[in-house]
Amino acid sequence: MVADRKHEAREKFLLGGLVVKAGLSKVDRAFLLGGFLELARIGTGSSEYRRLRDIGEEAFKIPKLDGSSRLIAEAAE
Repeated sequence: MVADRKHEAREKFLLGGLVVKAGLSKVDRAFLLGGFLELARIGTGSSEYRRLRDIGEEAFKIPKLDGSSRLIAEAAE
């Protein structure tokens, strides 16, 4: 039971880090959740999934995104 809670807490911590890395920590939570729900609809085998995954892979190589659309756009290129 304790191990399950630790695992869940760690997972939430890591997911929160992704929000910060993308520069989205200060956006409206409803907007953020809406975006996540839209992403959940994308099939893992689709070209859109692969395109977004490639953007994410590149973004992990950038030290830190500060939330400006310019940096996010650069990561997408």
